[in-house]
Amino acid sequence: MSAQIIDGKTVAQDLRAELTTQVQALDSPPGLAVILVGDDPASHVYVGNKIKACEQVGIQSFESRLGADASQEEVLAEIQSYNNNPAVHGILMQLPVPAHLDSDFLVQSIAPEKDVDGLSFINQGKLIAGDTGGLVPCTPQGSLRLIKTIKEDLSGLHAVVIGRSLLFGKPMAQLLLQENCTVTQAHSRTTNLEEICKSADILVAAVGRPKMVKGDWIKDGAIVIDVGINRLDSGKLCGDVDYDSALEKAGAITPVPGGVGPMTIACLLANTLKAYNSGAGS
Repeated sequence: MSAQIIDGKTVAQDLRAELTTQVQALDSPPGLAVILVGDDPASHVYVGNKIKACEQVGIQSFESRLGADASQEEVLAEIQSYNNNPAVHGILMQLPVPAHLDSDFLVQSIAPEKDVDGLSFINQGKLIAGDTGGLVPCTPQGSLRLIKTIKEDLSGLHAVVIGRSLLFGKPMAQLLLQENCTVTQAHSRTTNLEEICKSADILVAAVGRPKMVKGDWIKDGAIVIDVGINRLDSGKLCGDVDYDSALEKAGAITPVPGGVGPMTIACLLANTLKAYNSGAGS
């Protein structure tokens, strides 16, 4: 048996096409502001990709690039400026920020209705409460979309999420609960992790350990979502799942790269449009 490959590029492309049509029908464009502090090369690439994606679907982009020595007050002033700008409907604080800054405080300073990363306490609370009016973190939202390209009705399935971060693991588990899955949240200190994984109909790996999940950890026919992205000594990228061995067991699996990654930016654009439609700029 060889698993079906879940093509995140194609799913993301389809979502962007839908968003483009919806944005073109609006009287004015949604606006997304990105704040970047420091000189992290990967962050500069990510921000460039986000701005390019905005242009492609018709979303207006705003950008603040601050030096690595920017003070907490300077960054906060940028956030407050965008909070008060009616042309801006979504605000994204590119992480990580330099160590001298309090990233948690800065993220919580973003107006919840403009928090397109879904990290404010209000949006987190809405997710846990099942309130669909909140903004959901982009990567778990995109991962769920990929799962549902394989199986629409997830009721009663056992989902295992390896990872408990605020940005991915915890919201992913909540989204699967809302789909009526029975969810096990595993992490680095989970005992018998291999046995737990073997019981999963849906296995989501987000631990940041190259090829940690082996093929013989996977239940025959399971849907496997690999959120990890790791660079090997050879320079090659790989996920948290040993892809080659997993192909022989899984029913469907995301590749790395080309799986979850493209969905993150597509869902960021979707969140910006959702914020616009919810009146975030008014």
